[in-house]
Amino acid sequence: MTTWEILRQAAEIVDWAIIALLTAQFCLFLLIFIAASVAVAERPPFASPALLWRRYADIAPPITIIAPAFNEAQTIVESVEALLSLEYPDYEVIVVNDGSSDNTLQRLIDRFELRPAARLCDRAAPHAPIRGFHASPRVPRLLVVDKENGGAKSDAVNAGINASRTPIICITDADTLIEPDALLRAAWPFIEDPLTIAVGGTICVSNGSKVRSGRVVEARLPTSFLALVQALEYERVFMLARVGLSRLGAMAIVSGAFGLFRRDAVLEVGGYSLGTVGEDLELVVKLHRHFRENRLPYAIRFMAEPVVWTQAPELLGDLARQRARWQRGALETFWKHRSLALNPRYGAVGLISFGQILLLDVVGPLVAFVGYVVVPLSWAIGLLAQTYFFAFLAAVFGLGMLMGVFSLIMEQIFVAKITRKRDLATMGLIAVVENFGYRQLCNLWRIWGWWQYLRKHAQWGPMTRKEFRRA
Repeated sequence: MTTWEILRQAAEIVDWAIIALLTAQFCLFLLIFIAASVAVAERPPFASPALLWRRYADIAPPITIIAPAFNEAQTIVESVEALLSLEYPDYEVIVVNDGSSDNTLQRLIDRFELRPAARLCDRAAPHAPIRGFHASPRVPRLLVVDKENGGAKSDAVNAGINASRTPIICITDADTLIEPDALLRAAWPFIEDPLTIAVGGTICVSNGSKVRSGRVVEARLPTSFLALVQALEYERVFMLARVGLSRLGAMAIVSGAFGLFRRDAVLEVGGYSLGTVGEDLELVVKLHRHFRENRLPYAIRFMAEPVVWTQAPELLGDLARQRARWQRGALETFWKHRSLALNPRYGAVGLISFGQILLLDVVGPLVAFVGYVVVPLSWAIGLLAQTYFFAFLAAVFGLGMLMGVFSLIMEQIFVAKITRKRDLATMGLIAVVENFGYRQLCNLWRIWGWWQYLRKHAQWGPMTRKEFRRA
């Protein structure tokens, strides 16, 4: 066999692998889109905050909001003030200062007149030692846990879970802005269905929006291209993927920026696992696995209406580290729970959720990377027909554009935070532009995450925070 024939066969193998991957991804997208469309048809009428309060205020379960904070001095006071002003009848806020090296703790002490306090604390979930508790008679629903740095968000959250006393816990981030009615909207599945053990909500990008007293008072698109394209990614993930997967009973992740959990269920699986950077994904997978293996009825839901806002990275290095970390987290969870993959014993979670992780996170980046190199090279040296090359480009870019446009449609149906026609047109343009360079760059970052995973890299890496834009 000549060298030319070997190259041709290798190119054909890569071509067929890419065709198989694209076909599988398209089928998965079609399934999720159909399920999301069914969810839209079944969606009950939007209830006003006043109606929700009248309906649920007397029966809403007490909730503890747990917000880990590490070097969040720039935004911590405003974030906590927003948490303390939520529209919910009975809740406590626990801020976990995870060994911050800046003045995060001091800013909280000064603003809320905190004093050392005593608190009985479980040891059901593992975490680094607690140095002390701080509370204020002026703000009785606020507790600050000061602990040694545990090296990961999961460690800090576990400390908050152990210190909590309510049946429902809400996990969020210190830089996340929760809309006033979000907690009440996310809590109603626990009221309506006692089998509910976890509920996720919608995360929107706050970059560019106007903030007053810890609340987004005017939703605006980011001015940074990186933040803008991430805003579209968030729409695609939450308005399309999470809605569809929830309807299929296959939601494998509740975002660490905002998620409600039944406390006893979380403690049954040992809390958040330490030593992983994908703690939000891994916890939900553990819950699925525990309840299915023990044949216990349960439900994990996604609610589109509870909306919270988070800062997206605007620096290329920050975004690269974030995406590599997400990739490592997906690979860690997949390998740790690999017995679920395509296993009918675990129902839609094994067949759909882990099938999606296999396609998009495990195999997808590798095949796509090889395709970026081999397909253009094969076309350039005559090993690939021009019609196939352009068909490949149309399939890759067309699928990405379809998902972006459909997610914008779903956003308008569910939450409609994008109100100006010019902003919708901008997002539609981003759905096209992101396919020419940005998505390929994201795939390279995922390859970097693969490399870090193989090297057992366990660090989160720094993330630059900015002050919110004042209204």
